[in-house]
Amino acid sequence: MVARIYREEYGRCVATLTRVCGDLTLAEDMVQEAFTTALTAWSERLPPNPGAWIVVTARRRAIDRLRREAKREQKHAEALLVHPPPEHEEVGPVADDQLRLIFTCCHPAIAPEARVALTLRTLGGLTTPEVARAFLVPEPTIAQRIVRAKKKIATAGIPYRVPADHDLPDRLSSVLAVIYLIFTQGYAPSTGAELVRTDLCAEAIRLARLLVALMPDEEEAVGLLALLLLTESRQPARTDPGGDLVPLAEQDRTRWDASLIDEGQALVRWCLQRNRPGPYQVQAAIAAVHSDAATAGATDWHQILALYDQLLTLAPSPVVALNRAVALAEVRGPAEALSAVDGLDLDGYYLLHATRADLLSRLGRAREAGAAWHRASELTANEVERQFIADRIAALE
Repeated sequence: MVARIYREEYGRCVATLTRVCGDLTLAEDMVQEAFTTALTAWSERLPPNPGAWIVVTARRRAIDRLRREAKREQKHAEALLVHPPPEHEEVGPVADDQLRLIFTCCHPAIAPEARVALTLRTLGGLTTPEVARAFLVPEPTIAQRIVRAKKKIATAGIPYRVPADHDLPDRLSSVLAVIYLIFTQGYAPSTGAELVRTDLCAEAIRLARLLVALMPDEEEAVGLLALLLLTESRQPARTDPGGDLVPLAEQDRTRWDASLIDEGQALVRWCLQRNRPGPYQVQAAIAAVHSDAATAGATDWHQILALYDQLLTLAPSPVVALNRAVALAEVRGPAEALSAVDGLDLDGYYLLHATRADLLSRLGRAREAGAAWHRASELTANEVERQFIADRIAALE
């Protein structure tokens, strides 16, 4: 029970306490201590509002620590005790605590890769290993990035305040990346026994909606929201009654959420009218083409391949090239797609090997496909995905 609440509330509590005390590290420490206290305090009865309980407990502990450290901190703590800030204080253009702190963590003084890593760890509810998998880099590398980012905040005196209106666009790309990766880790968790973490998906969509409300004329913000909605629309069909993974081509599309599709497609149309394409808008357009097809066989793969070509121009990366290869297989056949996949430097990415396995199976190369499936299984820590791979291996054998 506490573990579930921790996943759902940790980011919100850290964001609120950071606004209150102005110190991210202190906020993280005190929220951790509050959850430790909750293990005992909640053993018999859960409070009506667990998140508020954590914030109040953490704030009291923060005040106690500040009182012990020095006179200056003591005065600050006493001020907080006597004049606590309103629970829903609105400051500047960013009214939501979590979105506000995301913009703060994306300060230009922090290295770009460290901005996203720090925010995912602090607010996204992700562990350091999960953040490392999201970036496809070793865990120690991510840990070092997060430590350096925190030191930069402290040494440079980066304030925990709402950025001015004119500063918002410069930080937008990092904020979009954070929200997208939060959703990705919810939609396809890299670890655990669940195929989806609904709390992360819902939080990412909530933040994306807030961002669009804040910056309604930013096409990429609208494109990201459209992408998340269209992707989330498939969620009900991604597992069978037994909880096993169902790949996109085999999903019952009547189970897709029509309201999310309608909303997402309307946002894509708005972006098309603006005619200023960006990576998230193109990805949303790809998702929209999938959502247009009543069956997998009716999918317009030629259009999807053309969109992936455009995406590779806007945001070239091995992962985009891998996704393009899936469309390439449908348009030009698995042999050409396999050739494209084999040229990618993604050996540590399980989806590369899963894609190779599928292409090899379609080419009748069962032994090689089995080896690729085994390699994919070694690289994923998600139990549902491992079971899916095991079923594929069993079918080959």
